[in-house]
Amino acid sequence: MIDTKIINTKKFFTDSLNNLVLTEERKELLDRIAQFIANERKSKHKVFLNFICTHNSRRSQLAQVWAHYAILFYQLKNSKSFSGGTEETAFHRNTIKTLQEVGFKFNLKEFSHKNPVYEISFKNMKKPIIGFSKIFDHESNKKPFIAITTCSSANENCPFIADALKRFHLPYEDPKSSDNTPNTSQKYLETNKQVAAEMNYIFKQVSNLI
Repeated sequence: MIDTKIINTKKFFTDSLNNLVLTEERKELLDRIAQFIANERKSKHKVFLNFICTHNSRRSQLAQVWAHYAILFYQLKNSKSFSGGTEETAFHRNTIKTLQEVGFKFNLKEFSHKNPVYEISFKNMKKPIIGFSKIFDHESNKKPFIAITTCSSANENCPFIADALKRFHLPYEDPKSSDNTPNTSQKYLETNKQVAAEMNYIFKQVSNLI
């Protein structure tokens, strides 16, 4: 168990970028995503990002939360992040736990045994993120959007996304493989850290480009 008192959200966010090691291929991909977001920001009033994975339970939820944090951190107005899946399941409890371990607060907004709805917040945040599992074209996901697939199966199972202005494939290793093992917390934290770092990288680039 990680002590939430010693992990500050802002410090985790900034330290993750400082410790980020990228291959040239990954860096080029992140730069292309940042450039496209910046170009959209210059030409339009609002930019929406939709992070998509199969179950919308782990990687896409992490990406939505950290993209939202990065947007506020760099004060990028008129930008918003969403997430969705090719199937509806639930915001996985281990994803919730790893975000709580770095300072995010979860408040149950709508109870459901199958798919609860949460309000997700952090220090000095004015309006919470609404988190629950949903299909990527759910009515709560604003359109048109920049589609970013975070797992290979979602990328392969969605050959065409009607509402996507542009599509990028930004895969992350699935921490699901560690569920119910002694390494669960550490594995989720590693994925959490990578997503935080790369969302930080992308939106820092966007901030420099606009």
